[in-house]
Amino acid sequence: MLLDRERTDAELIELVLAGGQEAYADLMRRHHPRVFGLCLSMLGDRAQAEDAAQDVFLKAYRRLSDFRGDAALSTWLYRVAANRCLDLLRRSTRRREESWEAFVEREGDGLRRLLAEPAAESPLVSEDADLVRRVLARLPDDYRLILTLREIEGLDYRELTRALGCSMDSVKAKLRRARGKFREILGHIEPDENVSPARTKNGSR
Repeated sequence: MLLDRERTDAELIELVLAGGQEAYADLMRRHHPRVFGLCLSMLGDRAQAEDAAQDVFLKAYRRLSDFRGDAALSTWLYRVAANRCLDLLRRSTRRREESWEAFVEREGDGLRRLLAEPAAESPLVSEDADLVRRVLARLPDDYRLILTLREIEGLDYRELTRALGCSMDSVKAKLRRARGKFREILGHIEPDENVSPARTKNGSR
């Protein structure tokens, strides 16, 4: 007797290519949360992120026969999503008009909580995900992308090379510069000893 089990991505892809619409719906349900999360981190707006995620899955459906399986499907989807978000950002007429001083005045307490994170914790994995996204929005688009994929989505270096379509050396150099820029942004904040650290994702302080 065969035991019920969840189909793998590869099995679902085979069913989709054979005309199985329900199988693609299963793939979307499985991968939508992380694709949407990347789009939200990049675009900063939930409605835009949802539209972008839908575009990603539509494009992926049309190109699914091109997926060779030499990387995880999630990594391939990240690459499609990254390209879509960067394209939308390039087309956008909106500019980051808020000055740094105004941003600090508005977000000061939250930023100080990020600075108060224990040394072992990265501010990028703070429980205050919305604030992290707003800080990331101050970065150049390519820095925001690589930090989101590495620090928030947890891709390893090999996955990053595939998602971004660049060499290992390029990934390491860009990640180093992006982390430096993020620290530079937080470095402009004067620490406050009376501010408690933000809770981390596991609820600890």
